[in-house]
Amino acid sequence: QVQLVESGGGLVQAGGSLRLSCAASGRTSSSYDMGWFRQAPGKEREFVAAIRRSGGSTYYADSVKGRFTISRDNAKNAVYLQMNSLKPEDTAVYYCAASVRGTSYYRDFYDYWGQGTQVTVSS
Repeated sequence: QVQLVESGGGLVQAGGSLRLSCAASGRTSSSYDMGWFRQAPGKEREFVAAIRRSGGSTYYADSVKGRFTISRDNAKNAVYLQMNSLKPEDTAVYYCAASVRGTSYYRDFYDYWGQGTQVTVSS
């Protein structure tokens, strides 16, 4: 098993940047493919980005492509989401997730979840 804890959320103005971190404990994060999802009030949890356990391949939702970057440091058991050019529609709770089966756009493919961190983008 792995435990995931997100941090780095907060309030930022439109056009600003934030860097989210996901710290993994327990089984090392290099055993998992990792993803970031988000959930806005009244909406379903949606895929944001994913990265393979080797860090060699990354995947993004069209809505964040070119603005967000996912990365990982397996030596530190950490995954990051650099968010630039933030928009009010990026406001959501952001969740880190781990998958033993591979990367996916589908939340049901992920086995472990963090508690989430709030990101609020003001206009």
